[in-house]
Amino acid sequence: MPTRQPHDEQHRTKHIGWLRATVLGANDGIVSIASLIVGVAAAEASRSEALTAGTAGLAAGALSMAVGEYVSVSSQRDTELADIATEQRELAADPVSELIELTSIYERRGLDHTLAAEVAKQLTEHDALGAHARDELGITPTAAARPSQAAVSSAASFTVGGGLPLIAAITTPSDARPWAVAIVAVICLALLGAMGARIGGALELRAAVRIAVLGALALTASAAIGAAVGTVV
Repeated sequence: MPTRQPHDEQHRTKHIGWLRATVLGANDGIVSIASLIVGVAAAEASRSEALTAGTAGLAAGALSMAVGEYVSVSSQRDTELADIATEQRELAADPVSELIELTSIYERRGLDHTLAAEVAKQLTEHDALGAHARDELGITPTAAARPSQAAVSSAASFTVGGGLPLIAAITTPSDARPWAVAIVAVICLALLGAMGARIGGALELRAAVRIAVLGALALTASAAIGAAVGTVV
């Protein structure tokens, strides 16, 4: 009987790490810088003041995203490594109990006891630590935390995202600046939502509308606060 070659499947879960950091960074960049410029402009600041605030916010935001993502994902990675180290010690100290534990995991997933025991035995002989990391701890190479990747992705995407409303502010006359920045920001947010949904296999329209509406609310609130502060000050 001829054997069939396994077909190649393209799953989107392998994109989760960098997709999350990239979308989050770009979204933060657009909303933060656009809100900052709109809020300052609503306070009747001069063109140079608005652009200075936007540029400083872009630099500060990108660095903040990089540091925040690196620290956050590093903490996750430290926890994963600690759990793997604990599992390694348990395998060395009591391999029989660990084999029984792995067997019970496969039984809970639907295998009968005999098959579950055989699968656990063979996987343990092949790579005991890998089997426990994957099936007991839920840690896989695809989902493993990558601090540097998350930091670079977040900082770069924040810079690109925040740069778009900043460019709109630079190239627009003062009287039209708040509206131009807000419109560019909402359009970019909608495109970002659709792109992220397409990569992740979700509904594009729903994602685009959701992020555009929330962004518009953030911009409106920033403009209102800026105008109120400008009036008081």
